[in-house]
Amino acid sequence: MNPSKPITFMKLRNYIFILAMAGLYAACDDYTDLKPIDSITDASYWTSPNDLKLYANGLYGLLSIPNPDLDTESDNFVSTNYSPYLFNESTVPEEGSSNNGWYWDDIRSCNYFLTRYSKVQGNASEINKYVGEVRFFRALLYFEKIKKFGDVPWYDKDLQTSDTTELYKARDSRDVVLGHVIDDLQFAVRWLPEKTQSESGRINKDAARTELARIALYYGTYKKYHHETSSGTWTSEALLHLAKTQTDTIMDSGRYDIVKGTDAGCSQQAYEGYPLYYSDQFTQEDLSNNKECILARFYKTDVLTHELGRQVQEHGAGLSKDFAESFLMKNGMPIYNASSGYKGDEDLDDELDGRDPRMYQIIDNNHRPYYVRNGERVHNELSNTVGSSKGVTGYECVKFHAADTKQQEARNSSYDWFVYRYAEVLLINAEANAESGTCTQTVLDKTINKLRDRVEMTHLTVNPVADARPVDYGYAVSPLLYEIRRERRIELIAEGFRMDDLKRWNAMKLLENPKTMFGIRITPTVISQFPANTFTGSAPRPSIKYDGKTYLYQYAASKALDDAGRKWTQDDRRWLYPIPTQELTLNRKLVQNPNW
Repeated sequence: MNPSKPITFMKLRNYIFILAMAGLYAACDDYTDLKPIDSITDASYWTSPNDLKLYANGLYGLLSIPNPDLDTESDNFVSTNYSPYLFNESTVPEEGSSNNGWYWDDIRSCNYFLTRYSKVQGNASEINKYVGEVRFFRALLYFEKIKKFGDVPWYDKDLQTSDTTELYKARDSRDVVLGHVIDDLQFAVRWLPEKTQSESGRINKDAARTELARIALYYGTYKKYHHETSSGTWTSEALLHLAKTQTDTIMDSGRYDIVKGTDAGCSQQAYEGYPLYYSDQFTQEDLSNNKECILARFYKTDVLTHELGRQVQEHGAGLSKDFAESFLMKNGMPIYNASSGYKGDEDLDDELDGRDPRMYQIIDNNHRPYYVRNGERVHNELSNTVGSSKGVTGYECVKFHAADTKQQEARNSSYDWFVYRYAEVLLINAEANAESGTCTQTVLDKTINKLRDRVEMTHLTVNPVADARPVDYGYAVSPLLYEIRRERRIELIAEGFRMDDLKRWNAMKLLENPKTMFGIRITPTVISQFPANTFTGSAPRPSIKYDGKTYLYQYAASKALDDAGRKWTQDDRRWLYPIPTQELTLNRKLVQNPNW
């Protein structure tokens, strides 16, 4: 593979075929000694480092892909239909599948490789590079398992039907599995190449460091806020330290920076005075030399495309009122603090005025084009922002939205996708330092304030003004940590972190805020701006009165504001997901998670 070229669809298809063939022969060990000369067998396959590379390529589908729904099930979004999970109406699945997480085929594929790669003769560093990739993927898979289920069986080999003891064993403790996950990623960090030496699109040391820091922050804070004690190696303090050291290494390398996205190649055509430095980053056609990119998926017109450009404007979810209120003023003041300059929410223009510039780049409005047709900029029709197939809240999320209409055609989007980006590294570092009591102004200037510099916003200091109307985490946090969490919520919106953040912070109290289910405030001004009968007449958009004001409320006919399902308890069953019923029947040593 040419290091300067991304993995193409045709190559990936061939690699996946090789992986499937390897899996097939894994199930046919009795016949591998026949050594047919015209086909691949398990006995003949493991001969060179290139065989390891081809196998590892088949696992790259496990990396994140363009998706508009990554944060939909959280307090950031309101979906067209309410989430049974958020209202505590989920049921235990009958059978395990990739959808509910109790799925082991991919882990077996990793272990199949890891029990056979040693047959290959060659340079140790060349071999271990691909071992590092596969162990990286196994760590990804097991991290998702322990987040969902807590304790899970740990396997480090591909099981056969005769391995009854292992097949029917009890679950291993989460912390034991977490230790193995960290070991896998530390091996990957040791043996993977630096990004500058890595093939474009392949996992590198910094991708592994970022994933390791992500996991360390997750469980470092999870253990802290769930008051878990641990006498083992990976205590909350040790994990937070690990998150800091891994991100420090990436930051000190000098390879990365926070980039002001350009309009080159993404045809957004920003209006004067409203630059799209933040949102342009997410519609770039080539991230290969972008300094914010640690690892990306690459796409190319007529070769390998996706359809995020269409999906992001048709998936129906809209940003919540609570999320809209979380944006600071550009001067760094919370909106409800005295003299902040906030104009209120009579209409969207008032809400946007003087706010964090990321707000107009994330929420659809008349200060950015929605379409660029034949070189002309066109606004979105307001009615589209409250329709059942559009935003439903009046706050349509336009992160990942490309104004170029060609990019909005089905399967025709060709802009690249961040798998790991430097902004997350900075946010991990700032939070881990704040949780450890080591967040200085120097730390903030190297992390949070680089994000703010991109959008020309006032810097955060170590002694910020407290929010006059803070969201309720269910416990007190310092003004500094509060602002770091706010920054993370804004910067990483729609990238799939929010529900994990709420869980690790033990912050499900936030879901009790009715504004997490509301859309725009319906005022006389708003009514006049929308088509007639949008909010009145015989079939108006659903709404609700709250605290003397009227808001869009998608679930008005089906869910009361005080629905008990939105309230989480310390022993709530939703901290973990249920094990499928069939699995409990097959293996009597498995025990269902609490309260399912």
